[in-house]
Amino acid sequence: MEKEIKIIEDIRSDLLNSVNDLTDKELNKEVEEGRWTIMQVLDHLYLMERSLTKTIQLTLEKGEEQQVDSKPIHYTVNRSTKVDAPPFVVPSEEKQTLQQMKDKLESSRKDLFIFLETTSKEALQKKAYPHPIFGHIRLDEWVPFIGYHEKRHLEQIEELKSTL
Repeated sequence: MEKEIKIIEDIRSDLLNSVNDLTDKELNKEVEEGRWTIMQVLDHLYLMERSLTKTIQLTLEKGEEQQVDSKPIHYTVNRSTKVDAPPFVVPSEEKQTLQQMKDKLESSRKDLFIFLETTSKEALQKKAYPHPIFGHIRLDEWVPFIGYHEKRHLEQIEELKSTL
């Protein structure tokens, strides 16, 4: 899982570097009616990582073993296909500080790593969980998916930053 962990860590680093020099006011500013703020995008990423960590754990414990081919999850970064966020990962509308958000992101990442330390890539390869676009994705591929999903939203954050 070293390669997968490097992917998600590098992307998380890029993500935080992208927002580090913004004020809390800028991060919470609605730049377009009906569009998420930068802070809401970050909150969505936190909710997604937390939710996927729990889902991977639960599927590993209770899911049926199944043979699923590898999926081109790196296409997640392609934003030409719009995907509506499921309700459980829709961000809060409340204003937050960058430090609060960094703490939340650090906590969801720590939970993911604690879980990964207690399992093997081989165990994760034997089970899968469905994705709305890709169909069933093996559990080991959900880990780099978290990173590619963040990279997809990093592009969105850069767009939002350019309108501040």
